[in-house]
Amino acid sequence: MTQAAFEAPSHVEATRRVEKRLTSDLRAIRIVWYRELARFAQDRTRILAQVVQPVLFLFVLGAGLNTLASQGAHGVSLKTFFYPGILGMSVMFTAIFSAASIVWDREFGFLREMMVAPVRRGSIVIGKCLGGATVAAMQGLVIVAMAGFVNVPYNPTLMVEIVALQLVLAFTLTAFGVMVAARLKQMTAFMTLTQMLVMPLFFISGALFPASGLPGWLEVLNRIDPLTYGIDPIRRVVFSYLNLSPAARASLDPGLTWGSWHLSILMEVLVVLFLGIAMLGVAFVEFSRSES
Repeated sequence: MTQAAFEAPSHVEATRRVEKRLTSDLRAIRIVWYRELARFAQDRTRILAQVVQPVLFLFVLGAGLNTLASQGAHGVSLKTFFYPGILGMSVMFTAIFSAASIVWDREFGFLREMMVAPVRRGSIVIGKCLGGATVAAMQGLVIVAMAGFVNVPYNPTLMVEIVALQLVLAFTLTAFGVMVAARLKQMTAFMTLTQMLVMPLFFISGALFPASGLPGWLEVLNRIDPLTYGIDPIRRVVFSYLNLSPAARASLDPGLTWGSWHLSILMEVLVVLFLGIAMLGVAFVEFSRSES
């Protein structure tokens, strides 16, 4: 027999092994993704708790400050102005804290059981990120449904654009949470660290104020805050469907700039995606090291 006759079966067998491993990895991603959704659906307290805070910010804070700021807002209700930021907030808490399941599973030994499965560890990380992002986007639908209460039209195209932007933001925030959780072994450490980071990220992002005319130090912090690039495109999309005066639009929806360069919505979305993929890569490395 010729040498080619011996090499062909070897090549076919190698291809089958690759295909089998890819199938196992995809199955692992689907199982971990589904587990995140099932866990969320069974935790009604968590669902309620993560809806209450955005609603309080939107209606209580918005209504309370509306009279005080009515002139500076060019007649636009603060609840309308806050709405895009609260849309981002509604996915932020769910996305980041969904990564807490990694620490929880590690504490109770379930994570190690997943590690002995014949799949690559990266598939578990991807499953966690996709599951957390899906759950966060579903949670965000509650705030999306409240658009009419803050004078935002129920335009089908607008609703689809909001959900798509929320999903991108949810993926990046979940990747951030998984990256943080990858090396932590105690739930208290994860909760303390994320609580220390989450609220500053939210307040600096411009969710509750325009991103122009800021003091120099705050503008720098705003531009390096990843959440900024998730909330600003949501605001620009929402405000594009509102009937505003040129003065109101220039004041309340100025967009983001890097020096003299005005960023487009697409560029902001690409920044968010890049950050999400980068943090997912770090999570891959940290996840492997922490369990080796």
